[in-house]
Amino acid sequence: MKRIRKAARIGIAGWLAFLVPALAWHGQAAETGVQVASAQDVTWLSLGTNENDSMPIGNGDLAANVWTEQDGSLVVLLAKSDAWTELGKLVKLGRLRLSMVPNPFAGSPGFSQKLFVENGSVEIKSGSNTLRVWVDANRPVMEIQAHMDKPSHFKASLELWRTSHSLRGASPEKGAMYEVGSDSMPVDFEADTVLAGGGQSVAWCHYNMKSIFPWALRQEHLDSLVSKFPDPLLHRCFGGMLQGPGLTASSSTSLESKEPQTDFRMQATVLTQTNVQEVKDWQDDLENLGREEAKTSQAAAWREHQLWWSHFWNRSWILVEGDADAARVTHGYVMQRYMMAASSRGAFPVKFNGGLFTVGHDLPEDANSSNGSHNPDYRAWGNCYWNQNNRLLYWPLLESGDEDLIKPWFDMYSDDLPLEEARNQMYYHQNGASYPETMFFFGLPSLHDFGWNNPSNTIQSAWQRYHIQGGLEVVAQMLDAEEDTGDLEFARKQLVPVADAVVTYYGQHWPLDETGHIRMAPSQSLETYQLDAVNPTPDIAGLRSDIPRLLALSQGLATEEQKSRWTRIYNELPPIPLGRTTASGRVPPMGIGATNGLETILPAEHYGKTHNSENPELYVAFPYHLMGVGKPGLELARIAYKARRSPQKTCWGQDGTEAAALGLTSEAQATAVAEFTNYGDERFPWFWRPAHDWIPDLDNGGSGMMTLESMLMQCDGKKILLLPAWPSNWSAQFKLHAPFSTVVEGTVSRGRVVRWKVFPASRAGDVKVWREQMGR
Repeated sequence: MKRIRKAARIGIAGWLAFLVPALAWHGQAAETGVQVASAQDVTWLSLGTNENDSMPIGNGDLAANVWTEQDGSLVVLLAKSDAWTELGKLVKLGRLRLSMVPNPFAGSPGFSQKLFVENGSVEIKSGSNTLRVWVDANRPVMEIQAHMDKPSHFKASLELWRTSHSLRGASPEKGAMYEVGSDSMPVDFEADTVLAGGGQSVAWCHYNMKSIFPWALRQEHLDSLVSKFPDPLLHRCFGGMLQGPGLTASSSTSLESKEPQTDFRMQATVLTQTNVQEVKDWQDDLENLGREEAKTSQAAAWREHQLWWSHFWNRSWILVEGDADAARVTHGYVMQRYMMAASSRGAFPVKFNGGLFTVGHDLPEDANSSNGSHNPDYRAWGNCYWNQNNRLLYWPLLESGDEDLIKPWFDMYSDDLPLEEARNQMYYHQNGASYPETMFFFGLPSLHDFGWNNPSNTIQSAWQRYHIQGGLEVVAQMLDAEEDTGDLEFARKQLVPVADAVVTYYGQHWPLDETGHIRMAPSQSLETYQLDAVNPTPDIAGLRSDIPRLLALSQGLATEEQKSRWTRIYNELPPIPLGRTTASGRVPPMGIGATNGLETILPAEHYGKTHNSENPELYVAFPYHLMGVGKPGLELARIAYKARRSPQKTCWGQDGTEAAALGLTSEAQATAVAEFTNYGDERFPWFWRPAHDWIPDLDNGGSGMMTLESMLMQCDGKKILLLPAWPSNWSAQFKLHAPFSTVVEGTVSRGRVVRWKVFPASRAGDVKVWREQMGR
């Protein structure tokens, strides 16, 4: 029997151990977080029409979009974090439709549909007729249960759209920018398989009989690695099974009640396995899992499910009050955190371009997906992770205390390290590793960016060719996580190996100039200054921030050899590039400012034309916090902020977080409002509008979370600074997490702290309230 992945099966005992100190501290106030969450519940009073009328639920690994249609039927679109096809594409598991005859929800004037944010469930009601859908927080199961006033005939149908398998014809991989797709690709997209059941269930799967992994290695001139790294796609099998008491199979894809009934229960049990040699082996394991789950008391499972969500919401909270914008900001903050909890506890990180909540509809056989009309597997910007976007989902989870949600993000970079090191050795004959900006979950650069039949080992896309600074930012996130939790095992097994490889790459890849400093060229400063940039500011800032923190790690985590190497590289770093603004106070084009311009930070020591809308010079404020409130260089950084070329308040724009870091209160407040009101066109407005990305634009919500948290609290080592950018017309209640296993809870009234408490109490002397009024 194959090992069953239990990514979402998390023991309650583990969370109790994590939460006992906080629960003991708060006593009766421990339910505040649940109260804040429940105040954001969403209720609709009319039936839906299609997938654009869905609500999100999930346990972090298994997620679902839930909606109703005009005939009163319930529709559920299932997704799983590790459902990767042979083409390296993350796809849906399938769609379920529940119909009832008679249907008490069709045409009922008393209809309501409610998302309970506090426990991750959707409830549909008409009078006392009730239907509830939830994805168990501790099991790989979605539960649907109903109670009717009068007996109904229930029918549950599985709907699949991946029924043909030729990539060279219509397929979900084609028709989208940066999707895998080429008429010359040697691997076909395979259809899903409906499995023969025993008459009491419906089961299906997608089985990867082939894989692009070895072909991608060869395309990128890594032929010798084919036999050294296990194929992460080949023989991966994922799918599920539907079953329930009193239900029998009426076809290979449908279950029906034997007779009309007032009470209904159906489970969808899901499973992903790798290295599956025969689908029958996977099916046996799924059926065993299904039998085990069917024995579970639903009442007990529901209690433990609610307990997990209660613990989650009571880890932290932010409630903003004062005006209509404050209420909308609170609602947006809660919804973004909710969607991350529902989609980031699985084997892989949630993707920035829609996460697990993308939707779509069936297309004709000869039609390709596009932004305007697409099947459920479609997502603009494709299959790969984009560090500069995805990082924004994970930064705010440090302050909210959601380390379990960050784990898949760190695991991906740690798991990919051996391949990155091997790739670096083959390409450059050097130690260390560089992570590409756009990469498959297994670490290879995007094939689209690397280039089809590229004769060199250099990424062809000018947008991504030398874009590697994301590795430094992941190291910064790992350093924060280690500082917050004191997890020495994490530091030893993940942080130090990844950090050492990334820093070593920077120390070996470029020569020293005549002054003895590393000269990073050829290079680029993010996507905005391509190919001709020298000594980009984000990379220098990242190294200047990360290395001292690495050197300060607990004794025994790093070797003397590593420390010596890190120290040498730090001493060889060039300074942060400085120059002068234009006469009008803007970033100087091509680095040439006016003689009477103000001193400012430049995006690189030398740079050419702009190609995107980022502000690389402000990486000194975020993510690397070299300059900011209470630190040297604050005025210099504020000048750079005012001089920035590309203001942007939504999507992956960093205006809010940077403004908060620099104590620019009005800017930070305006950006927080913009981010949390960047509603999408779907009925669930917090499926954020895709300013650049896809629906829901989760990096938009992540940026909003960071902005709001940074307005309330910023930390620097042991120092905890409250209200560094908080407006006088907003009040708040908050509980946030700080370094060294510290929790800060407080109340803000009209811009002033009127109460705060820190746990442990020994940290009280490290808490300060920012008094400066500049920028307010």
